[in-house]
Amino acid sequence: MENPFPPFDPDGESDTEFDVATESTTRLRDIPLRTIFPNLLTLLAICSGLTAIRFAIEDRIELAIAAIIFAGFLDGIDGRVARFLKSTTRFGAQMDSLADFVNFGVAPAMLLYFSVLSEVRSAGWIAALIYSICACLRLARFNVMLDSPDMPEWQSRFFLGVPAPAGALVVLLPVYLLLLGVPDTLAWAWFATLFTVFSAFLMVSSIPSFSGKNVSKKIRRDLVTPMMILAVFLCALLFTYPWMTLAAVSVLYLASLPFSYRNWNRYQTKDLKAE
Repeated sequence: MENPFPPFDPDGESDTEFDVATESTTRLRDIPLRTIFPNLLTLLAICSGLTAIRFAIEDRIELAIAAIIFAGFLDGIDGRVARFLKSTTRFGAQMDSLADFVNFGVAPAMLLYFSVLSEVRSAGWIAALIYSICACLRLARFNVMLDSPDMPEWQSRFFLGVPAPAGALVVLLPVYLLLLGVPDTLAWAWFATLFTVFSAFLMVSSIPSFSGKNVSKKIRRDLVTPMMILAVFLCALLFTYPWMTLAAVSVLYLASLPFSYRNWNRYQTKDLKAE
């Protein structure tokens, strides 16, 4: 009987010369566990994003936000784990992009719709659709730009447009404010609708934003203790005052965009002068 599950090929390279008649006698290449582990983290992130949608439908808004944040945490470490274990694969890269669409494109849109946007009915649903589609377009553009060989080195310090995880953090600002006590009125629902469309356009815009990927991997010895204290302080704020902290981080991120745009122009000017 033919095996209904084809062999796992993490690099997507099928062997066209493989003889079906000798399949039962040929030993398949073993896959190291370190290659599978980062993919399991990505699958766990997708499960967290889908669970956030379920919590949103059940009107458990706090748990839905927590599930999206957990998915964002897993998204932040799966690639680093893959690079640390030297197990990056084409399969993992494609699955990570699909996970980002579910976790930061679909889940926040559904959470917004069921918590706020449904008050304005079709207009709210259109805003949720626009956000999801823009997240999809933003991820597709990011994947294409990764293959660009002519990109200057300094451009790796920036994202073109707001990245999907940051977009998910920012677009939920109306929900954070609702949980902080802002009245749930029709006017607020219209504001959330317009803010959702604004956040969607930020993702597909050409506005540069800081990537943070080029932060030095080594830390000066005298800065280790202050950075550890700052990290603990931020975690304490998040667990003690979650909605206030998330709202403040969202506003600070939006406020950082003019500075990233200024730095981008500065680098671009240097390139033009060098030519």
